[in-house]
Amino acid sequence: MDEQAEIGSPMEAANNELVLAFGRLQGAANRLEYILGRALERECGISHLMFEVLLILGRTGEPGMSMRAIAQEQVLTTGGVTRLVDRMEAAGLVERTEDPGDRRGRLVRLTPSGAETTVRASRLHVENIRRYFLAPLPPEDRERFAENLRLLSHSARDELPRLP
Repeated sequence: MDEQAEIGSPMEAANNELVLAFGRLQGAANRLEYILGRALERECGISHLMFEVLLILGRTGEPGMSMRAIAQEQVLTTGGVTRLVDRMEAAGLVERTEDPGDRRGRLVRLTPSGAETTVRASRLHVENIRRYFLAPLPPEDRERFAENLRLLSHSARDELPRLP
């Protein structure tokens, strides 16, 4: 049956199984983001978005990553990532360096303090993921759930337009 045909009133729209399921996914993600993000701020002095950039740079390694590439990874504007990296640089977490492949370009990389913060924040984050994300799920469902999230994330990522 056509899904649109099943929705004929605001009540039916609000109680549609797919609408409810997606709303639960969003609600869980938002609440977990808040809980885990607050812990990172409280214990490590960084926002969740800063943590994500630290992880991206940690995966990249030397010599670093361009601002544009960071923006694409985080689905931010280049202006937004510039302001974020400015704050991270002021906090001593990252530094901008010359791009060895492009004299005009600049790369962003972790400082020693940024590397230490990444490790410390990751340890805290893993414990909180276990506590708030995995512990509520039946143990036999955890691996499949994580795999399904990976599939959804990659599918959504592939639908996004690439930044020019």
